Amino acid sequence: MSGLVLRLAGPLQSWGERSAFTADRDTAPFPTRSALIGMFAAAEGIPRDDSAALDRYAALEFTVRVDRPGVRLVDYHTVGGGRPKDQTAATSGGSNKGAAVITRRHYLADAVFVVAVTGPDATITRIADALHQPHWSPYLGRRSCVPDEPLLLHTRASDPAAELLHHVPLSPDPARPLPTDGTVAVTFLWERPPATADGADSLTVNDVPRSFAPHGRSHERRRLFRTREHLPVHLAAGPHSLHRQLIDYATKEAAA
Repeated sequence: MSGLVLRLAGPLQSWGERSAFTADRDTAPFPTRSALIGMFAAAEGIPRDDSAALDRYAALEFTVRVDRPGVRLVDYHTVGGGRPKDQTAATSGGSNKGAAVITRRHYLADAVFVVAVTGPDATITRIADALHQPHWSPYLGRRSCVPDEPLLLHTRASDPAAELLHHVPLSPDPARPLPTDGTVAVTFLWERPPATADGADSLTVNDVPRSFAPHGRSHERRRLFRTREHLPVHLAAGPHSLHRQLIDYATKEAAA
């Protein structure tokens, strides 16, 4: 087993947890398993309607470090208004709606997450290769949400969750309490209870993908464990040194 370390940051992110298109398109407060697997599948060039291919990601385990939770924004979005019916938005039945489609789309602005991906060596190598040369470009939940660089920080970590705890630079967050006793308290989300799980709370999310087919999306539930971990203060990067520290971390791994 080995793993990847990803840094998900950008002006906007949106991690929908609902499998159906609704007028109010919410976002989860952290990257979903469905979105991460969708990113990998897109990078590998797997079509949305190839549900059987999702089995190749079943053994992956994700750990999320919330560097900066971001600020929730809502976009009042309209499509197809003020046009003849045949030029309005299409329906699933092959007709047209005849009126504007109105949605409210939720985003996280200025959020930063670092994700440890653990899995079989062959699977991790295949995903890393695809992310280096993606068939379809990665995005942060929606195509309009472009990721910052560097996206892929580590491609062959023996213990990627430990990298989040001890080595990956921590993005600044003005809302984070000041360090105490040489540590910084940071929220983590785990798929299994960690050894440090004293006081962990659990939550259930509906984000295990079973099909990405446009007219047949389906998901199942999973359980997550949320903890507050105390990271060494030297990981906390200043706003002017963060990018340099991230590049140093990523290039150190590449040179190893």
